[in-house]
Amino acid sequence: MTVEVGSMLRQWRSRRSLSQLDLAYEVGVSPRHLSFVETGRSRPSPALLEALSERLDVPLRERNSLLLAAGHAPRYSEEPLDSDTMAHVRSSVQRLLDAHNPNMGMALDRTWNVVLANDTALTLLELLPPELQTGPVNLFRVSLHPDGFARATHNFDEWATYLLELLRRMARITGDPRLADLEREVSGYPTVAALDGRLARDRAGVGGQPQLLVPFRLALGDQVLSFFSTLTTFGSPRDVTLEELTIELFYPADEPTERWVAMMQE
Repeated sequence: MTVEVGSMLRQWRSRRSLSQLDLAYEVGVSPRHLSFVETGRSRPSPALLEALSERLDVPLRERNSLLLAAGHAPRYSEEPLDSDTMAHVRSSVQRLLDAHNPNMGMALDRTWNVVLANDTALTLLELLPPELQTGPVNLFRVSLHPDGFARATHNFDEWATYLLELLRRMARITGDPRLADLEREVSGYPTVAALDGRLARDRAGVGGQPQLLVPFRLALGDQVLSFFSTLTTFGSPRDVTLEELTIELFYPADEPTERWVAMMQE
């Protein structure tokens, strides 16, 4: 058991590019003791695991896994968003999303499954083919799939590049196998495979002037709407579900889109 938690800690330390010596000094333990923990010769206390997790920026879900691997009880709850305990949080998030109408707004879990949405976002998601609406709607999947929003994204290359970089960074930071599986899945889409080929060629050229933001340009009929988005998370979560919840709100990125949104309010 202690060998398993030691191996897990070593993986997190490697993921954060920290030496054993640096980590030991930064959390206030001897390098010898940390070495014993990583090799399974010493069982870490909950307090030590918490200190190591804080320095290594280990997410709450994985902190519970470390505690369990060391033979301790998990410390952080994981309440379902639809539970009675979460009723106040859920209604607050839904009010925030509804107040954002007629702009799109949605709440996403760690793998970017849509768990809450406002009316405008739901209307947009209804444009997807039925097979992409089966089960939880995953925003990475529906944005990059050739039968999803990829076919209507006017600036697919730059928007997909942003999404892929975000997904790959999330998979790397969290070590979550579900995100790694999702990355492998979307990388196999013909839209993404073709994009990777174009990016490889473009890297040899000279880039243009960088933009302030990467917009999401959606072609609806003969009109191209341009949006930018913000991502919001909870400030001091002590629950796994809340830590992994992200609220994405879209805003008009140009005047024609702003006029279109204003017209939607009439």
